[in-house]
Amino acid sequence: MTSRTPTTRIAALAWPILIGQLALIANGVIDTTMAARFSAIDLAALALGVSIYVSIFVGLSGVMQALLPTIGQLAGAQRFAAIGAEVKQGLWLALILSIVGGVVLLFSPAFLQLSHIGPELQAKTGLYLQIQVLALPATLLFRVYAALNTALLRPKMVMAIQIVALALKVPLNALFVFGGLGIPALGGPGCALASTLIAWLMALIAWALVYRFPFYRQLHLFGSGFVWPQWKTLSTLLKLGIPMGMSYFIEVTAFTLMAIFIARLGPLALGGHQIAANMGTVLYMLPLSIASATGTLVAQAIGAGNPVLARHIGNAGIRLAALLSVLVGLLVWLGREAIIRAYTPDAAIIAAALPLFVYIGFYQLFDSVQVTAAFILRAYKVALVPTLIYALALWGIGLGGGYLLGLDPYHLSPPMWQGAAGFWLGNSASLGLVAISLLYYLRRVQRRTV
Repeated sequence: MTSRTPTTRIAALAWPILIGQLALIANGVIDTTMAARFSAIDLAALALGVSIYVSIFVGLSGVMQALLPTIGQLAGAQRFAAIGAEVKQGLWLALILSIVGGVVLLFSPAFLQLSHIGPELQAKTGLYLQIQVLALPATLLFRVYAALNTALLRPKMVMAIQIVALALKVPLNALFVFGGLGIPALGGPGCALASTLIAWLMALIAWALVYRFPFYRQLHLFGSGFVWPQWKTLSTLLKLGIPMGMSYFIEVTAFTLMAIFIARLGPLALGGHQIAANMGTVLYMLPLSIASATGTLVAQAIGAGNPVLARHIGNAGIRLAALLSVLVGLLVWLGREAIIRAYTPDAAIIAAALPLFVYIGFYQLFDSVQVTAAFILRAYKVALVPTLIYALALWGIGLGGGYLLGLDPYHLSPPMWQGAAGFWLGNSASLGLVAISLLYYLRRVQRRTV
């Protein structure tokens, strides 16, 4: 292993992951800004298209995350040839899932007819999704590369490719959204075309590096013969990956449905919620990166046959994530007015968003603990029970409680919890329950393993 402390090792692995995640978020910001400058219709098409694509992609990407603890444990055991075999099956899994996701995306525009949107908006949204079908295989192939490098403690390689992709996003978006060099202006769908070209470039660069770098030769990925899908290996990955993908899907849909319910309260409430939700997403990247780093190091310790070290690393990761999230939450609370004004000068939207930052300030602790505990459990290859906890808490208490408080159908909710604040209170309470439940379950798994 190494003489560095678990906290130091987690921090060293987490910061490149954090920068890479922020680069991915920046791509979405660029898309939104450019589509908004083109037309309101294209911005709406982008919003609809992204909401559908992300719901599908996050679930499929979550299934691919099963590779991370699998490769991590093999790396800890120094079984590098076995890592190569798992990666080859992971590539097959990426292709299979991209076919499944592509079929869903191709037929998803038909469901837009149920929303009774205008024909122009429906056409642009459908074109956006059809283009994104072409990006899906490349994106999932890159997820295999990202899982491999993170599990082998080489996240800087992934970060570098994501930063290069971000640098290309602005010029390619400008070309396809606004037109030029003989290419017609595509508006919102132009964002999808730029993303698709960048996704394939990222995948090609990633696997070219694997082919060229001597470090990867010990994995025997190339020159070892063609391998067909091995259903036993794939079923093992799916047994772990499907619950993981479902947990991601539950988290995303909890926020999506929350926005749909809040939309009933009017544009001001929805605008305030959107600012708070966007800020929460950015802040979530910090505990997410720590959780990913912690889970990777725990998986390596398990693979090395050192459950005591695995427990120490897991505890250190939870402490680090909780401490930093509390500090960040406090800073956000103190600077809430300045942050909201950076989003909008509209006084009415500022007034709607301001009360919601109370919840952002204190639910950071719950969010950091639950995501880190979830990743540690995945390192032990435990995913089904956490997914059930997510479903009961986020959909039941979070959405159900938020509905009862925010919309107040039975006229029982206090005025301070009515509106968007009620949904945020329900979501915060559900995250608190998830954090406590996952911590309890993690302690049981750790004791059983030791």
